[in-house]
Amino acid sequence: MLESTRAGGWQLPTAPIPSPLALVSTNVPAEWVDYNGHMSEWCYLLALGDNSDAFFRFIGINEDYRASGGSLYTVETHLRNLREAALGDPISMTLQVLGADAKRVHVAHEMFSGATLLATCEQLLLHVDMAAGRAAAMPTWLSERVQKMVHAHAGLSRPDWVGRVIGLPN
Repeated sequence: MLESTRAGGWQLPTAPIPSPLALVSTNVPAEWVDYNGHMSEWCYLLALGDNSDAFFRFIGINEDYRASGGSLYTVETHLRNLREAALGDPISMTLQVLGADAKRVHVAHEMFSGATLLATCEQLLLHVDMAAGRAAAMPTWLSERVQKMVHAHAGLSRPDWVGRVIGLPN
């Protein structure tokens, strides 16, 4: 887990939902800096993974929930490294919930240093029953929270990088 600052959890049902969420910020530590003198590629995913974990806690997927046998797993990630970050640079991340159904949540992360966009990450998350070892519908209370997030974030512009395919032009 990153040493970082985190916003508090969502106080249901009366508090407004931040749009987008801004839950994690930190500074680039020495162990993230590679032989080229900037943040190594795997560290972008590490930091964005911490952003996902903060989102999970925000909506109620905490240690108790996981101990009861439920969790969200990442089943697909599309990460774009756009700019370099150096030792000590401040980084912050946002998260937008793009959509959800009974078992899946589609999210978009953006990583910044100040106003500079460093990276984007699109993820598909799958709710699982860990004891059964397979996908399962979210319990009603969790599904309702996720749908409230979808509704709160519906007014945000859908990032133009969502849904892109990797490939070389023909």
